[in-house]
Amino acid sequence: MLSKKTQYALQALSFMAEQGGMEPILIAEIAQAKNIPIKFLENILLELKKAGFLESKKGKNGGYFFALPPQKIKLSSIFRTIEGPIALMPCVSLNFYEKCKDCDEKNCGLNRVMVAVRDNMLQVLENKSVADLTGK
Repeated sequence: MLSKKTQYALQALSFMAEQGGMEPILIAEIAQAKNIPIKFLENILLELKKAGFLESKKGKNGGYFFALPPQKIKLSSIFRTIEGPIALMPCVSLNFYEKCKDCDEKNCGLNRVMVAVRDNMLQVLENKSVADLTGK
């Protein structure tokens, strides 16, 4: 299940992409449009900025805007930045692998199923961008 933080991040990015995303947009405008608590949104946008997806401008006509065109920002990158691993279990994660305790991965049916889940989910997230969230 997606965390509220990830849901809010995707809603905010979707709103920004709908506006064009290359001109600064005030946090308050995004928060109001998407009904996101402003303090929570500030932290999310700062995290996305630190990851290189967004830039910000201070002062009059300031706000957040995309560092890259929304079409070039893969949803998988956003998920990994906000949520962490895409895989549902650490033993099948590509970037955050961790061996499960007391498990023989080679003979584990759950591992094989979760690899398939990860691969299918990754296929979608790697081939969709922030621009795809707008439905345009």
